[in-house]
Amino acid sequence: MATTKSADDRTREILRRLELDVERRLDGLLQGDYRGLVSGLGSEPGDTRGYRPGDDVRRMDWNVTARTGEPHVRDTVADRELKTSVLVDLSPSLDFGTSTLRKADLAIAVVAATGILTERSGNRLGAIVATANEIHELRARSGRRHLMALLQRIATYDPASVVAHPHQTLFCDALHRLAATRHRSGLAVVISDLLRSGWDDPLRAVTQRHETLMVEVVDPRELTLPNVGIIELRDRQTGTVTEIDTRSDKVRARYEEAGRDRLADHAQRVRRAGADHLVLRTDSDWVIDLARFVDHRRRSHRPRRPR
Repeated sequence: MATTKSADDRTREILRRLELDVERRLDGLLQGDYRGLVSGLGSEPGDTRGYRPGDDVRRMDWNVTARTGEPHVRDTVADRELKTSVLVDLSPSLDFGTSTLRKADLAIAVVAATGILTERSGNRLGAIVATANEIHELRARSGRRHLMALLQRIATYDPASVVAHPHQTLFCDALHRLAATRHRSGLAVVISDLLRSGWDDPLRAVTQRHETLMVEVVDPRELTLPNVGIIELRDRQTGTVTEIDTRSDKVRARYEEAGRDRLADHAQRVRRAGADHLVLRTDSDWVIDLARFVDHRRRSHRPRRPR
């Protein structure tokens, strides 16, 4: 007699396939001993190199500078067995997707990739999940079994099942909680669509304590509108319904301009807070985009300081 798989079994199977796919593709795209998503400052002295504008002057190697007559800085080797903290925004606005993924699905996939990359360095991985109504904190541990268990837990917080109070979000509260953690400095990866206000100062507080990467997840229909006649759009965060006539070239152009301006504004605010910024789209090959970012960070190895 055939048995029916439970929802948990199906979720585990999906996550396992995701893990294998991400790991296989990252192995093909990234070569060498990469340290993780963002190269941290670390504490062990490494090689010296020529000074580049923006380098921390506290890392100047004065002996080499004196011998060569050119300014040099000494890189540091990233610490091992540090804590990587992932903050996942699963507010109702993440329950949206017009391509192969919802934004929430992409957010979970990024957590999987983060875990795979950091686990190879022996780092512990913990998570904070912010829904519309609750904040869930998942203890940091190391190992592949822990990663799969953590992904399983995060996948149960489905934004589609949450009925949010208008304008309610705990994303900013979760950022404050991440900034207030007492463990030593590590890597913080924040995953959100940033479709809410008030996150600038809490994000700045996080970057004061941790090397921080902000991953912004975006769906193409948030940036452009097709010509499909009159449509109704409902804001999953507030419940507001708006009627739009997509037959109008002017309306579509204004919508596209607003989308570009919003992304540019987010990028500026994230950089001003002192974090790195990576935009991933539900309609693009996000693994390649992530690998390019990791490779660029590994080559440049220039951590950004808060301003």
